[in-house]
Amino acid sequence: MLKKILPIVFLLVGSGVGVGAGMAFRPEPEKTEMTAEMTDSATKKAADQPYGPDNPAPEMDYVKLNNQFVVPIVKDRIVVALVVLALSLEVPEGNSEAVFRREPKLRDSFLQVLFDHANIGGFDGAFTEANNLAVLRSGLREAGQKEMGTDIIKDVLILEIARQDY
Repeated sequence: MLKKILPIVFLLVGSGVGVGAGMAFRPEPEKTEMTAEMTDSATKKAADQPYGPDNPAPEMDYVKLNNQFVVPIVKDRIVVALVVLALSLEVPEGNSEAVFRREPKLRDSFLQVLFDHANIGGFDGAFTEANNLAVLRSGLREAGQKEMGTDIIKDVLILEIARQDY
């Protein structure tokens, strides 16, 4: 009986010692300090550059729209499939409430884009291919920015997409 328990005890003790050693000898995270020597021109130059270590992106909120979008796929005046999508919007921190106030108008604009996408065959074949989704996402972003402004709607995220054929 002791022959069966002893290897398990050694395994547990060895694992515990390994985890403890890893935590004890973990390197300290690097601490960066912002210097006050940045000039106004350097600050402006950093603001014009893409986001990175020296120019962090502003904090964003992700607003999930309350209901899914259902888009019928029509061929020869007959509904042959339904596409269901769930969308979320990327907005600067603190703008979530503004999105919810304008959600009916946003949903109307998004549905028009989705119907147009369906009518040109965007949901046929390999509709989840990266290029197809990029075209759809771009159209949705443009519609959202037209309703709310480019300073509010930064991007549209497709959280779920499914097609049900009949």
